Amino acid sequence: MKRLSAAMLCLALLLLPLAASAADAAKTSPVRVNIMTTAGNIVLELWPDKAPKTVENFLRYVESGHYQGTIFHRVISNFMIQAGGFDENLRPRRAAFAPVVNEADNGLKNRTYTVAMARTNQPHSATAEFFINVQDNAALDFRSKTPQGWGYCVFGEVYAGKNVVERIRTAPVTSQGRPPFAHVPVQPVVIKRVMVLQ
Repeated sequence: MKRLSAAMLCLALLLLPLAASAADAAKTSPVRVNIMTTAGNIVLELWPDKAPKTVENFLRYVESGHYQGTIFHRVISNFMIQAGGFDENLRPRRAAFAPVVNEADNGLKNRTYTVAMARTNQPHSATAEFFINVQDNAALDFRSKTPQGWGYCVFGEVYAGKNVVERIRTAPVTSQGRPPFAHVPVQPVVIKRVMVLQ
């Protein structure tokens, strides 16, 4: 009996590193989220191995329901499409959590169909708003750890629904005043729900 208990203990100790490595892998494995909009569905693949704090922050907003009822309020056909901060009446949706540290120095570039965090002119001010690049935007990439050089943190890409991105990108827009309302779609593109797929 003692030998059996000792053998089971040894087996358990051997399996502990495997369990830990599986948990670590889960934390760094890509995560897919489905953004259901009135223009169709966009599935994003997020990369916690490259931008762990940013992905964690984005998922907190997903799980809190923050994005439901917000719109793509800034659509510039040769630049990017931005969402997550305002409702159909252009009322701000207040950020529920503290700003996230800027991880734009992760080596990822603002290339077409990548997703990045929007922010103010302060490098570490991103909260809930995000944008999808609709062309390569090298000017948004990290250059240096200075206010002018930090860039915008890429944390994933469009996995499916590029046709929906294109539909939003080419939607007619109108000006509702100064930025960020200078390029608002005439027909609101509303986020109905965002859910984690895996």
